[in-house]
Amino acid sequence: MLAALGYDSLTALATAAVPDSIRLPFEDGAPLAVPPALSEDEVLAEIRALSSRNTVRQQMIGLGYYETATPGVILRKVLENPGWYTAYTPYQPEISQGRLEVLLAFQTVVSDLMGLAIANASLLDEGTAVAEAVTLMRRSVRGMPDARVVLDADCLPQTVEVVRTRCEALGIDVEVADLTAGIPDGEVFGVVVQYPGASGRLRSRADYAALADAAHERGAMITAAADLLACTLIEAPGSWGADIAVGSAQRFGVPLGFGGPHAGFVAVRAGLERALPGRLVGLSVDSAGRPAYRLALQTREQHIRREKATSNICTAQVLLAVIAALYAIYHGPEGLTAIARQVHGRAKAIADGLRHAGIRLVHDHFFDTLLVSVPGRASTVVANARRADINLGQDGPDRVRIACGETTTFAHVAAVLAAFGAVPVTGDDVTVGDLYPEDLGRTTPFLTASVFHEHRSETAMLRYVRKLANKDYALDRGMIPLGSCTMKLNATTEMEPITWPRFGAIHPFAPAEDWPGYLTLIRDLEYWLAELTGYDRVSLQPNAGSQGELAGLLAIRAFHKANGHAERDVCLIPASAHGTNAASAVMAGMRVVVVAANDAGEVDLDDLRAKIDAHRERLAAIMVTYPSTHGVFEDGIRELCDLVHSAGGQVYIDGANFNALLGLAKPGEFGGDVSHLNLHKTFCIPHGGGGPGVGPVAVKAHLAPYLPNHPLVAEAGPATGVGPISAAPFGSAGILPIPWAYIRLMGPDGLLRATQVAILAANYVAARLGKHFPVLYTGRNGLVAHECILDLRPITKATGVTVDDVAKRLIDYGFHAPTVSFPVAGTLMVEPTESEDLGELDRFCDAMIAIAGEIDRVAAGEWPADDNPLRNAPHTADVLAAAEWTRPYSREEAVFPNPAVRADKYWPPVGRIDGAYGDRNLVCSCPSVEELAAD
Repeated sequence: MLAALGYDSLTALATAAVPDSIRLPFEDGAPLAVPPALSEDEVLAEIRALSSRNTVRQQMIGLGYYETATPGVILRKVLENPGWYTAYTPYQPEISQGRLEVLLAFQTVVSDLMGLAIANASLLDEGTAVAEAVTLMRRSVRGMPDARVVLDADCLPQTVEVVRTRCEALGIDVEVADLTAGIPDGEVFGVVVQYPGASGRLRSRADYAALADAAHERGAMITAAADLLACTLIEAPGSWGADIAVGSAQRFGVPLGFGGPHAGFVAVRAGLERALPGRLVGLSVDSAGRPAYRLALQTREQHIRREKATSNICTAQVLLAVIAALYAIYHGPEGLTAIARQVHGRAKAIADGLRHAGIRLVHDHFFDTLLVSVPGRASTVVANARRADINLGQDGPDRVRIACGETTTFAHVAAVLAAFGAVPVTGDDVTVGDLYPEDLGRTTPFLTASVFHEHRSETAMLRYVRKLANKDYALDRGMIPLGSCTMKLNATTEMEPITWPRFGAIHPFAPAEDWPGYLTLIRDLEYWLAELTGYDRVSLQPNAGSQGELAGLLAIRAFHKANGHAERDVCLIPASAHGTNAASAVMAGMRVVVVAANDAGEVDLDDLRAKIDAHRERLAAIMVTYPSTHGVFEDGIRELCDLVHSAGGQVYIDGANFNALLGLAKPGEFGGDVSHLNLHKTFCIPHGGGGPGVGPVAVKAHLAPYLPNHPLVAEAGPATGVGPISAAPFGSAGILPIPWAYIRLMGPDGLLRATQVAILAANYVAARLGKHFPVLYTGRNGLVAHECILDLRPITKATGVTVDDVAKRLIDYGFHAPTVSFPVAGTLMVEPTESEDLGELDRFCDAMIAIAGEIDRVAAGEWPADDNPLRNAPHTADVLAAAEWTRPYSREEAVFPNPAVRADKYWPPVGRIDGAYGDRNLVCSCPSVEELAAD
């Protein structure tokens, strides 16, 4: 590969590609202060020793996190299966039908249980889901510019603080009030109620309906932060008037994981579909008119609307939403109801024992959580329970919170009662009936679609999961050359620890003495990431790249405010930037000003100077991706940083492309004040079909006081921080063992070599394909960074063959397409990563060159522009088996375009999907048995 490029070493290539002004002295090895590499066995032994320092107890703390049992067939065949965890976001829906089908089931679970018209395909967690609901209500309620949002005092405490963090930046006033006394006076655009409350309290259906009516009469909307499992027994919030419902699907089979990753959710009433944040799966049709799934209404998302988007979220929690949906499919409505009855029964048994012992419950009506009054004895009771290896919650010196989950047994009931000095009761002392309000009992059916009734045995579920996985394309099949996404393969050794109980079974609000191993791992990662980036402090709390962006911008905003420059609110963003940048800036309370790109695709420094001069007194920051979104190392990056600093602004260097910098340059040393990193890119957390991700934020020392903190865990951040950016203190901590293991396996020299090989692979592909598809942008010495943009616009103009035609034709050749039409419409952005060997790179290049030959046949008139293998791609097995074949190319040319395909054919399950049809005829949930029968 080096010979093909004319270089004799990786060092020589990297030296030629990376500007002298930022390059580290790596010629004699990697100048990175991280530990030397270990073998796989040694890394597993070291991380097992860390995990052994954590203590697993029965977690009965509650506050949105509950014990659950992941069915073994789902644990092994989904969570531990690379066919599921190495897939990418389903932007190529024809080869993503398996996970799209499950995500539609997830949406159905949520919309059915919430009693609302439509739900999305997951959000990041419950706290941020409530924050998204608040901004959704703010956008939807007109004519109240100074109105505030009111949160019930019984909302989860972490949710309240996440909402405060997000609303402060947007200038939205937040009031926390006891809604049993009604909605406070004054203008209110939205009300949020926890259902059931954080204390476990349930009110009557009439009370909730009256609250919704009161909100609506005042022109406000109401959001319920609801529990999915509880809503199998109690009425859906939509039934009593909620406009929006949000929450977490964690207790549907997803391990606690020290707070994440878990699938948040949002559902809305009819009419709010286009205001819905996040991804939405919808039903459409393919080229043969058959049902097919795709992402719907994408025009409302950040990658299209930028600063006008409904949200800055560019990902979801797909892998966790898949687990939750399959959990619901496996158990079905009867099974879920049985689990809920068991959970409620355990809580009732504890309540009976406490009442029999004369101990007072604060609330008489509940689903799974009790708040117990024990004046002056709370710490003693909690300590007694810990001696029985049970964690309870403590609300001050006088109250104990007890939350039951799916794995709570009668032995746990007895141990909890013993901690209070009480005993289980039997016979006449056992409460008859349910301990939630009688008028709140669920009467509306749910999960009536056939998928929730067909897979109850392990055999059936095993085959269903396999059938779904067979429809999808993931890294276990072949290369996914997506530019800007860094789809590297995830080592099994890195993945193994995440399912160990001593990482997976820890509650995020357990006492700190239960998780010293976690804390050591977290501090290691924080230190290593700071060292690798050239920054001083790192927060691991942001649970997606978009949240890392927001955290960094909030830190900049807080810094300016603390220095008496609250007026600094302008954020400069290059025209080529990711859509999340603009959306995040707006969410941080900033005004977006776009900086033009020059003909070379680089930031136009003359335009930058002009924009700085125009906004000098109000300049807060610039957000710039490096290497650029156009895939080149820009020579002017230091000058860019100096220009912004000279005007009093801060430099945010988006770390999305850090896979091309690691070991070669440090953004914190060439001018950056803050960066976020995508651990699901550079540091090997798998993409999971579109999530989970982790987006830690790294800052220089002057911004460190403004990193995120957390109200319930002091170790999570600085006391002066901006507040929590996610619900859990360390975000998606359950997958942090993956990047920790990656860094320990690679060591400094391995990390450097990975970056060099990534640059080599991109330039090798650019060199081979540049003769057939022009490479749009290059940097120093005609080289690209870690990705290259292939320009198909001249081809489209000359032949009518579009970038989408090429993307879909690649499926016939056994490949996932590169990134389509980003950052430049009509182009393909290719990022091979360091994971792919020469054989796979050549297989991809050979496929692209063969497609160029097919384009030539269209150009020559051998195939019509509207009837050729590219325009009709992808070709399904049904197409091959058709009785008649009238196309101007052979069946073999359609499905076996080269010998490599014949040896290992991937058959797309559907033909090209009609996206516009799906948006015009929006269907986002599974049809019921009755609807199918009537169709």
